[in-house]
Amino acid sequence: MAKKTSGTVSKTRVMKAKPVKTTKSSVAKVSTSAARSQVQKPKGPKPKPPKPWTAVEVVEAFTRFRSANPEPKGELEHLNPYTLLVAVALSAQATDAGVNKATRNLFPIADTPQKMIALGEDHVRDAIKTIGLYRNKAKNVMALSRLLIERHGGEGPRDRDALEALPGVGRKTANVVLNMAFGEPTIAVDTHLFRVGNRTGLAPGKTPLEVELGLERIIPAEFKRHAHHWLILHGRYICMARKPRCDVCLINDLCRWPEKAV
Repeated sequence: MAKKTSGTVSKTRVMKAKPVKTTKSSVAKVSTSAARSQVQKPKGPKPKPPKPWTAVEVVEAFTRFRSANPEPKGELEHLNPYTLLVAVALSAQATDAGVNKATRNLFPIADTPQKMIALGEDHVRDAIKTIGLYRNKAKNVMALSRLLIERHGGEGPRDRDALEALPGVGRKTANVVLNMAFGEPTIAVDTHLFRVGNRTGLAPGKTPLEVELGLERIIPAEFKRHAHHWLILHGRYICMARKPRCDVCLINDLCRWPEKAV
């Protein structure tokens, strides 16, 4: 006879899975990992830096600039070295045209440090209020005027360190004054010249000083007197930031810019 099985069913123990705890850090790690997996690494070798200009090419470029404009002039209006110094100091973060408009009525009545001090800061501030940062610039004009009287007999110094010691005067301003007022072969690197030096490959650099020193090394002495004016004007009217006019560029065949439209 078959044995009767027990009517009771043995209870089996069901193990419930423990919930996985998610933390902000773990979610962030997953998100970061996912993002990294979607980023495609660039294929192929890195683009090579442009080939440096040869000495022959540099001479050719500046020969062309000289032929087209033998005596280039800066566009800031001034009456003497002092007003040039003031004009260049005012031009920081402002256009030459804007500075000229503001100083046309100021310089005829204040063309010396003594006259500027006598005029007073309020009058100077009102005269240049159309220029950016005009309040601080008015203070600097008064301060540098006082120092010129105290230290230099009211005359602009023909010395870079002495110029840069004046309020509101940096290396670019000092270079412009030394070049235009005293005929020194200095190179003042502004926004336009910085762009030209890098875009053309003539003197690439991460800072204005690097570009300046690069140009100092490669430009022959016979061109240095006017070099910065040629390059500034070229950047302002031809090698412009947004729409460079490569079709009328004097040095388009020498330029190293890979995107030039010629």
